[in-house]
Amino acid sequence: MAYGLHVAAPPLLAGHLLSTPRSNFRPPKCSSDRQALFNRIAPVYDNLNDLLSLGQHRIWKRMAVSWSGAKAGDNVLDLCCGSGDLAFLLSEKVGTTGKVVGLDFSEEQLLVASSRQKLRAKACYNNIKWVEGNALELPFSDSYFDAITIGYGLRNVVDRQKAMVEMFRVLKPGSKVSVLDFNKSSDAFSTLIQGWMIDTVVVPVATGYGLAKEYEYLKSSIQGYLTAKQLQDLALEVGFSTAKYFEVGGGLMGNLVATRMQ
Repeated sequence: MAYGLHVAAPPLLAGHLLSTPRSNFRPPKCSSDRQALFNRIAPVYDNLNDLLSLGQHRIWKRMAVSWSGAKAGDNVLDLCCGSGDLAFLLSEKVGTTGKVVGLDFSEEQLLVASSRQKLRAKACYNNIKWVEGNALELPFSDSYFDAITIGYGLRNVVDRQKAMVEMFRVLKPGSKVSVLDFNKSSDAFSTLIQGWMIDTVVVPVATGYGLAKEYEYLKSSIQGYLTAKQLQDLALEVGFSTAKYFEVGGGLMGNLVATRMQ
């Protein structure tokens, strides 16, 4: 699922960065809380993504799908698929002879994805199956998929290592997983810019949709996420043979590409 808003890279800022008062918001700690959160934001999720990224999230997602190596005839998985953006792009890659599974734990997001599928005319979109499930206990056999994508999802699972283990398990040898998410920079200034954008752009805009509390979660989730090196180390630790990380969106986003050779 595309969990969390995708924010456009800001223009050069002059003067002091503004700060906002600390909120009493408490981030969701368990899976059921996070599931409820993403069910609530589902109806306006796509509109907010377009608005706040100025449409750039569509470019980043195409890059993520390209890095997955998915090709015609493949059987692929979009994990944490949300409203289906990556799943639709994967469908175009694998074509009518391929298969796409979009899995998410949010029923509301899957309903949005299914509704979008019905409104689209391309024949390849008929190859998408939506599954409500748990990223930590994937309902698929070993070495089942030719490629996996996960956009803005790994940051939000309660056990990232277990999620990576599961992705490794269901991925065929010689195949790749592509993980798109916010980039947790080790650079203090980049982190400051990112936090400023969330406080002064994302949350105020989300407030207009009645979702201020839901999007205050975003900042703390990025702070608790993994750096590029930590993501690469995690991938190698669970068994992937190679792991490369690419910064995109002016360094606000990042994409891990990990290959399973055995």
